[in-house]
Amino acid sequence: MVRSSFARLEQETKRNYTTDYCVFFDFLWRRDKHWDQATADDLWDFEDWRTRSLSNPYRVGGARWNRGLAALGRLYSWAASQGYVRESPIETREAVGRRGQIVEVPAARAKDAKSSDVHWLTPRLFRRWVDVGLRGFSSDGSPDPGWRGRMDDRNSAFADLLFSSGLRLTEAASLLALEVPQSAPSERRYHPGRLAPAVTKSKRARTFYVATRVVGEIEAYCESSRAAVVRRAQRQGRYDALAQMRLVTSVSGHRVKVLRWRDRDGVIGETALSRAGVEERATLFIEGPEGPEPLWLWLNQSGLPFRPPSWEGVFRSATERCAEILTGAAAEPPFCTPHMCRHSFALYMLVALHHVMDVRLGLTPQERRDFRLLYGDPWRMVQDLLGHADVETTRAIYLAPVSDLQLSSLISSPATGVADAGNWAVEDISWILSRLASETGRIQDLREDEVLQ
Repeated sequence: MVRSSFARLEQETKRNYTTDYCVFFDFLWRRDKHWDQATADDLWDFEDWRTRSLSNPYRVGGARWNRGLAALGRLYSWAASQGYVRESPIETREAVGRRGQIVEVPAARAKDAKSSDVHWLTPRLFRRWVDVGLRGFSSDGSPDPGWRGRMDDRNSAFADLLFSSGLRLTEAASLLALEVPQSAPSERRYHPGRLAPAVTKSKRARTFYVATRVVGEIEAYCESSRAAVVRRAQRQGRYDALAQMRLVTSVSGHRVKVLRWRDRDGVIGETALSRAGVEERATLFIEGPEGPEPLWLWLNQSGLPFRPPSWEGVFRSATERCAEILTGAAAEPPFCTPHMCRHSFALYMLVALHHVMDVRLGLTPQERRDFRLLYGDPWRMVQDLLGHADVETTRAIYLAPVSDLQLSSLISSPATGVADAGNWAVEDISWILSRLASETGRIQDLREDEVLQ
């Protein structure tokens, strides 16, 4: 399928689809059939076994089944068009699309699929997860003398970047050092950056914002552990042994940056930064004082690019440590994944934007309507920050905890311990989020008796 649409899929999608193909092919193999001998009856039997049969100890839900069905649909549509099979084993039916049009969908598509298994953390619980899981703190909030973690500053800076910006895992993990927003002496709370279209899911450029504190964390990582692993790799000649390296000799352009490079064979070329995909970015280097240095921001202990899928393991290990250290000290030890940071960012920003409009600005209903006409609704602002194509994705999936609540009633109530609810303070937002957590039961938060003083 090298020349098919499969080749243009994202790496994560390719991995997922390949897993789905293996499961189906194994099912056919037990029936003494090859992949190109599958019939509609085989597909329906596979659907029953995959989702309901007691003979399958690893049954899947509707969303996972639909993903596998999409993978098989892509494979067999291609195979039928190329003449490898006479017809696809996947039967279809007509359905009404999102915009009212008639579309063909697989007849075996699950109707009970959850669109997403979404979880959220409040900022204060996320900070506890980072401190204990990534930085090696004890349950009492002090550094654990027995902690033997590695690249703590890198891991905590990356997690804070996700939580502060709402970037997707691959978007943040594939950043180049020259794309990080630069801190400057000012009172700004956030600094803007620009994502290249080649690394976004929508393939459209997008502005993102990073908290000043997080920009400082990234700069500290670059000056400490990142610089150390680069120097060690240079001394050991690790970069000289790389088969693929594009040494960037110059960067030109202001609005559209162009990287001019030279490879191992002396071939000279150029790549627009906006068109540099994840794989190409991992080959980009610059000439430093002591030799070549990767442009890739996040490096492993060998001084090489830390690939996006590897971050899942970092987050998983941090959650396991939280469970080990906080069991007994907390009602429910926190857990976190890279995508949960994105969900939580969306929730925080929605509450903060509503807080600005309803409390800080004190807008009347008419003024609120005028504000929306000029600057947009808070829901759409969050949609733009996340890079969603459809605001309904933002509403129905990412922000389900507040979709059926009246935020205005929460925001208009004074926070406990805050004398003036009209003041713009982080405490106000934390109080609102803690109220949402207690009322919905779907947001992870600290209990009041667990808040460290």
